[in-house]
Amino acid sequence: MALAADLSTLIDALITSVAKIPPDQKGSVRVQSVKRRVQGSLRTGSHTRTDQFAVTKQLEGLQEKFQILNRDELAEALHNRIAELENNRTSWHPEILSLFLQLSDRPALLSTVKRPEEVAKAPEAKETLSWSDLNAEGTAFSDEEIWEQVDFAGDSSDDDFSSVASDVSLPKHRPQSATTVDEGYNIPDEVFVPAEDEDLVASLEKAQFWRAENHPSLLQGEAATSRLVTESQLARETIFMLQGLPTSIYVRLDDDFGVDRRYTLAHSSSEALASLLQRFSEIGAKVNDLRRFTKLQQTIPYMQTFCRGLEDRLLEFDRMLSQVQCKYLSAGSTVSLIQLLVDVRQNSHELVLLAEMITKLADNSTDQPMCCLDSLYNLICMLEALGDESTSQRLAGLFFMCFKTYSSSIRLWMETGQVDASDSTFFVRSNRENENRDLRTLWHDWFVLDTGYRQQRIPQFLEAGVQKVFTAGKSMVFLRYLNAPPDIEAMRFEDLYSQDSSLLHVLPFPALVESAFEKLVDVDHSLSASFLRTELDQQCGLWSSLDALQHVYLAKDMSAVTIVDAKIFELIDRGRSWDDRFLLTEISRTAFSSVSVVDTSRLLMRPASTPLRVYQNRTVGILEAISIDYGLSWPIANIVTEGAMHTYQRISTFLMQIRRAKHAMVKQRVRDARITTPDDNDKLVHALHHNMLWVLDFIYGHLTYLVISTATRSLQKDLSSAQDVDAMIGAHQSYMSSLEAQCLLRKDLSPIHDAIINFLDLCVHFADLQAAHLLGDEGQQNPESLNAPRTKIDIQNEFDSDDDDDDEEEDYDHMNHEHTLTISFRDSTYSQQMKTVNSNFNYLTTLVTDGLKNLARADDGLQSWDILADKLEWRRSWHRN
Repeated sequence: MALAADLSTLIDALITSVAKIPPDQKGSVRVQSVKRRVQGSLRTGSHTRTDQFAVTKQLEGLQEKFQILNRDELAEALHNRIAELENNRTSWHPEILSLFLQLSDRPALLSTVKRPEEVAKAPEAKETLSWSDLNAEGTAFSDEEIWEQVDFAGDSSDDDFSSVASDVSLPKHRPQSATTVDEGYNIPDEVFVPAEDEDLVASLEKAQFWRAENHPSLLQGEAATSRLVTESQLARETIFMLQGLPTSIYVRLDDDFGVDRRYTLAHSSSEALASLLQRFSEIGAKVNDLRRFTKLQQTIPYMQTFCRGLEDRLLEFDRMLSQVQCKYLSAGSTVSLIQLLVDVRQNSHELVLLAEMITKLADNSTDQPMCCLDSLYNLICMLEALGDESTSQRLAGLFFMCFKTYSSSIRLWMETGQVDASDSTFFVRSNRENENRDLRTLWHDWFVLDTGYRQQRIPQFLEAGVQKVFTAGKSMVFLRYLNAPPDIEAMRFEDLYSQDSSLLHVLPFPALVESAFEKLVDVDHSLSASFLRTELDQQCGLWSSLDALQHVYLAKDMSAVTIVDAKIFELIDRGRSWDDRFLLTEISRTAFSSVSVVDTSRLLMRPASTPLRVYQNRTVGILEAISIDYGLSWPIANIVTEGAMHTYQRISTFLMQIRRAKHAMVKQRVRDARITTPDDNDKLVHALHHNMLWVLDFIYGHLTYLVISTATRSLQKDLSSAQDVDAMIGAHQSYMSSLEAQCLLRKDLSPIHDAIINFLDLCVHFADLQAAHLLGDEGQQNPESLNAPRTKIDIQNEFDSDDDDDDEEEDYDHMNHEHTLTISFRDSTYSQQMKTVNSNFNYLTTLVTDGLKNLARADDGLQSWDILADKLEWRRSWHRN
């Protein structure tokens, strides 16, 4: 309560002093309102004590700032004063220091400080200096002209003047005062420093051997052409030339060095000296080629690493030359050009080899990006074969440095499935033509292997493993779109290439490179392929999809296929509209609904628009217009390609054509059983019927039970042992190629296939002849009379159609009439036509049999062809007997 009273009293005093309110108005409404506002402000205010730690941190930061700005005297003074302040600390120090910091204005720029020791010292009185203190007589230098203006142009150089002037600070405006000069005073010579050391200048000029005045005349006739030099001068010039500096003895001629033959040695013949200097110039030219090559701009990453390796080796060579030069400058050293040549050769051997390799590279490295890496690889192999182990090991280190840079794009592709767009030398490219990005073509069309012209984008030592690299990267992309990216730990290049000296001596260089690359490829390839294989088997339903294709296309389950065939063949025989895609799809889905592995929602049967289908309804060729489509999921569609699906469709059509011919033969045989009238052609008819059915059954059984079953078992075995998706695709493509060849659907087998199709048409024609013969007397048969009774009676029994629909009945009459137009006994009798059928049957079976035998005898002949030919040959031999 006392605190509240004191606070109220202080507030009243504050209001009275600030607002100037008279004492008689202290109880007014205005004063009370102001008092309440002041009390509310005091209650809600956040006016706390200053944070002493924040102030300390600011002061430390200010000291660091002074040190950074090279104001160490300020930092030291501030530190000393803070330490002194700590000895006399009070509770209000943080507030005081915070106030000083807030009031400070650019202390690093505007502050000045005196050192404490300077402040502590008392000012000393300056002693006056008089002329008598300088000289007892007081007349020293009085007669000399020391106050006259000195002309520096004649005796002193600019450098001497600048060095003197830098130590003397002259005022900007010199006072213009009169100076009294004693004209009789002479300045002594010893006062001045000599501007030139004549002996030093003479020695320097004498060392410049390229000057003509330094060479006394030799024998008469040689004075104009020869200049004697010392061996040390030649050595120095040689070292300068090897370091890339201009010299007088070695003259640069484009990319080579020439030797000035005017310079000779007193103790050597001109020929011997010229030969020796020529050796130096050859080495210098090659080293100079390396220096110029390192200055070229390189855009290929591994070439930049290669240039860095060259620079390191040139630096070592220059360091060796500097050491030799230092040795020559030491007292008592002997200068020998021959020894210098030995040292230079020994230390430049690697550089010379690299220079010779560079000269063989093409000027445009972008067209041959791997030429440098291949050349370096070949050079190391050659040196290793020659037994130069030291040089080959050093170059091997350079090679693996370049290979590490080059393999970064390979590792990125194999570990993440991403293409480094900045690396123009990488052999994997995104296919820009495939803009739709259909997942069903991910494996085949999204990425391409860009090997370049004559595989110039692939190093020669990596050609064997490039396909594995390509497959591993595509597997990672595949898994990423399956939302199943594997957790593969990135490998370091040091894990791939061991620099163990013992290993380097044991294994040859090609084996080391092959081992490093195999480690790089095999680990990522095997892991990604294994993950993808598991996903395809367990999550994508690879085996069930392949099983479904065998049911739909290869007639694995005849119970379902028979339902589809019966309905389609019945519609074709009756002449009804059989090409309704909705009807065909409904029939096929109903038939295959009992097969568990077939997803009927993916099944679609549709006919193609064939203008001549009305005239071809009595041939098996009309079935080529029916297309069966079974949709596969996109992962399986990458393995079973569109071309494979087309082969499936052709095999399915061929099997259906055989079943169509058999259906016509069996149906006619049932009709023949109703006729009891004997006929002279019965024996021939029954024989033809039996032989045709036998051939049909054997061909169909051969294709299904021998060819398809055997190839399918082989496919399952190959897929089970496949290591990656490429192997799986290859196994399935081999499977389809085998089926295409053994089912006689290959282009080079078209004559035999056409003969079988003609035989199937002959079977249908034979059935039609029998049907036409049963309708009436042979002599009275014509197209109109043959069809009239069947149109009015059989149509109503065979079709469950509406009798009131006259238009529809007329359409049926017309269609039913068309399919028998080709059967007529007017030009030839029934007996003659049966004989013609028999003749054609023998001809076609002989043609097929002989053709298969010839194919089986070829180098690439299949055993299944020989088996089929033997069976047909056995039937023909039995028929003769």
